[in-house]
Amino acid sequence: MGDKSKEKMRFRSRILPALTTVAPVSLWMILFVAIPMIYVIVISFCNIDENYNVVFQFTFKNYIRLIDPDYLKIYLQSLLIAFLSTVLALLIAFPFAWIIARTKSRRKNIFYMLVIIPFWTNSLIRIYGWKTFLGNSGWLNSFLLKVHLIKDPLDLLYHPATTVLGMVYCLFPFMVLPLYSALEKLDGSLLEASADLGARKVQTFFEVILPLTSSGIFSGCIMVFIPALGYFYVSDILGGGNTDMIGNLIERQFQSGNNWPLGAALSIILILVTLLLVRIYQKLGGDMESLGV
Repeated sequence: MGDKSKEKMRFRSRILPALTTVAPVSLWMILFVAIPMIYVIVISFCNIDENYNVVFQFTFKNYIRLIDPDYLKIYLQSLLIAFLSTVLALLIAFPFAWIIARTKSRRKNIFYMLVIIPFWTNSLIRIYGWKTFLGNSGWLNSFLLKVHLIKDPLDLLYHPATTVLGMVYCLFPFMVLPLYSALEKLDGSLLEASADLGARKVQTFFEVILPLTSSGIFSGCIMVFIPALGYFYVSDILGGGNTDMIGNLIERQFQSGNNWPLGAALSIILILVTLLLVRIYQKLGGDMESLGV
């Protein structure tokens, strides 16, 4: 009887609290992460009939189609656009994050709010705003025509550069926040010591600031590069279909193409690329908590 009472006490004091805290999260992950992921993997090895219905017949055909030259071209274009978007976001965000981190007055909160405010509006709406702004009859062309700087409207839409602009605009906050977190933790006395030892500002930047903030740089680059591969609506709206990316391929297979198995196979490839980049990030010493993992 004494052993049973001890077991009940142990269950109430240790196991029951653990179950009540872990079970809801585990159930959520199983229902909305594990099961959908397993379903996508299974579908990627299925076939379709003449009516585009999924047939649960095992095949590697979908993965073989992924090495099609036209698809390979889109993969390379996707990686290039994502890379350029990441580099530009880093170059723009680093000075901005530095200003926020080094500002001691109340303006610091204002600068920080400027980064957070875009999250209050759906990114799709903001991208349509850019389309209106850059269009032939948009605000920018109307202003340039009105001040007689141009004679004809500039063709600004439906170019790879416009897609990169949209990617940088949407993902800019994801680069600023990790950089800000890393720069805020930077010990100012190290910068003073570097100056006292005769180091120039450029030398201090490359030999002190960059090494000490590398974790923030890595996490910011990962948080921009990976979503840039899947933001299909940016290239659809601003690129006009002229700059297809992996996300566009996936969206097209599930919507107009009605080829769910091929879309699932493409999704698996994108997931593997994401896992590979995260693994590289870990190898370089990145902190998974900064990625929200």
